[in-house]
Amino acid sequence: MSPDLSEEKINFYRENGYVIIEDFLSADELEHWRNVVARAVGERNGLKMPGKEVRIGDDDGINEDAAYFNNVFDQLLNLWQTNAEMERLMVDERIGKMAADLAGVDGIRIWHDQALIKRPWANPTSWHLDTPFWSFSDRRALSIWVALDDATLENGCLFFIPGSHKTTTFENAGIGKNMGGIFEVYPEFKQAKSHAAVMKAGSCSFHNGLTIHGAHANMTPGFRRAMTCAYMPDGNRYNGTPNILPDEYVATLSVGDLLDNDKQNPLIYKR
Repeated sequence: MSPDLSEEKINFYRENGYVIIEDFLSADELEHWRNVVARAVGERNGLKMPGKEVRIGDDDGINEDAAYFNNVFDQLLNLWQTNAEMERLMVDERIGKMAADLAGVDGIRIWHDQALIKRPWANPTSWHLDTPFWSFSDRRALSIWVALDDATLENGCLFFIPGSHKTTTFENAGIGKNMGGIFEVYPEFKQAKSHAAVMKAGSCSFHNGLTIHGAHANMTPGFRRAMTCAYMPDGNRYNGTPNILPDEYVATLSVGDLLDNDKQNPLIYKR
């Protein structure tokens, strides 16, 4: 693993809201990540996340929108909670330090991990923001996106709108079928130039949760697999949005409560 960040990379991230780290994993590490993700996904048997009986494809064929969104990607969350090998990968302090250094914070907690698998011929992922979906509101929150396959223009690589994180808000514009729907909320970026995050397998990107981003359709007969993890700066408080938090945990929370449950959101790095 190449966890060291240059000052140039940190400055680029803070200016643009994303950064790409080439050759983040060695060839052996990449193969290990692929195997761990495959086992963790297989063990789930289609269950999207622990504690919620929602499975991949449950809504197929019910209506046109459900059929469309079920063919955007397979999404499996909090694999670290159900697979010990995945937990070891996700709680790696070196990655936590990278996230903390980029965000400029003293402590980082896992918000949730997720495997994102674009199947052959999958639909595009429309422009969206991440943080407005989450149970806390912090402009410094961010995610890592590790390419398990080459991410190309043809198979659904990410795109970012540089600098958008500086002015977007916590208003949830959602993720619709219309690729440009977010510009109804943020018209100032309608004429912005996007950046294609083409990456070879084993590379990664980090992006701020308020950076506008999306992904191409998969126009190939192959898979585009990625393993991601979202990070919450330590010290954040509950904003009233349950998101991925288990119902029994949400029942104990009031708006303003500190989100410091290490079983749900482990602290993986502290200065």
